[in-house]
Amino acid sequence: MDNCIESYRAIAGSEAVDQLCQISQPLQGKTLTHVNSTYEGGGVAEILSKMVPLSNSLGIETKWEVIEGENGFFQCTKNMHNALQGKRVLITPSQIHHFEETTKRNAERLHDVLQNSDVVIVHDPQPIGLIEHFPERKGKWIWRCHIDASKPFWPVWKYIRDFANQYDAVVFSLVEFAHSLKKPMFIIPPSIDPLSEKNIELPDDEIIRTLEQFSIDIERPKMIQVSRFDRFKDPLGVIQSYILAKRFNPRIQLILAGGGASDDPEGEQVLDEVKQAAADDEDIHILSLPPDSHRTINALQRASDIVIQKSVKEGFGLTVTEALWKARPVIAGNVGGIRLQVINKHTGFVVHTPEGAAYRARYLLQNKVVGEEMGKKGKEYVREQFLLTRHLRDYLGIVYSLMFGEADRIELP
Repeated sequence: MDNCIESYRAIAGSEAVDQLCQISQPLQGKTLTHVNSTYEGGGVAEILSKMVPLSNSLGIETKWEVIEGENGFFQCTKNMHNALQGKRVLITPSQIHHFEETTKRNAERLHDVLQNSDVVIVHDPQPIGLIEHFPERKGKWIWRCHIDASKPFWPVWKYIRDFANQYDAVVFSLVEFAHSLKKPMFIIPPSIDPLSEKNIELPDDEIIRTLEQFSIDIERPKMIQVSRFDRFKDPLGVIQSYILAKRFNPRIQLILAGGGASDDPEGEQVLDEVKQAAADDEDIHILSLPPDSHRTINALQRASDIVIQKSVKEGFGLTVTEALWKARPVIAGNVGGIRLQVINKHTGFVVHTPEGAAYRARYLLQNKVVGEEMGKKGKEYVREQFLLTRHLRDYLGIVYSLMFGEADRIELP
């Protein structure tokens, strides 16, 4: 067995590692392929970058493919993403045609690897249409929706649902996100990798150097939101919360750290709006970071007194998981998968408005001991519920149910 899985034993626990080793045995030599829309940027890519090598270390031949498309294709899929989150978005017939033609080209390009995989896991709306081009597929296909689809814009959901019903199984992050479909449905929350550069412990001098690099005052209190520049992450609301909190603590600093993703054409426009809202406030640090800035983000989160994630829609919110793992007190929007992580007044505070976020920030800055206790509880909660080992175990459980569902008994070593 490769040391990749063994390296998790000290952090995730021996029981979690032993379960993965056991459940992987009957899948030795099987092929599993993940398909999404980008290798960099966003939570899905971050999860897959760690899950794929971990799966391979268990003896399951795992590949990761990415669909290709022009800006018009990704504009259409961004509209689909927004519509799943409830925005009333008009997707024109010409956009649908572009989406389907691009999907067809990707299906031809990826035909051999997908046709011959024992299991294919397709992530989110961008590649969902691939399944139509594999009527005689060899393996089982799973559609994995990471989005808060609890109240989708119905015309768009109907279009996406027609594809979803062709899969052998569908996975949502929360029960509230699921919809009635013809195929089996499963609930699997996402996860973080505790051994990634974004989550490992860092030396104090590296944290200090990172703050100095961006001219952030080491001594003064700091509040940070790490997210793509996306309206559903509500960066403008974060700035409003900071302005309100600053009335009571003029020393506070705000860090908005994020970047874009190749499948999100709206990012630059939102970033411009954020810069305009920040105006000339020297205590607002807007950091547009490259996708591989993992240690930088790690250092910034560890240096901050409060981590905020004031999303108005959120599939899960891995930046919340990261902050909890670093034992930071969290203030977050009371939406989506955040509610699964932030247990109000225990692992953090959930809020509905900028005023509420400002009030909680003021409280935490005045009550450091409370924030430290929340941080300790949050870290243990993540260890129990939201690490990569649990996530992969859940996926392999679905594979079992699809591949061996008709067997009377499955023999495990």
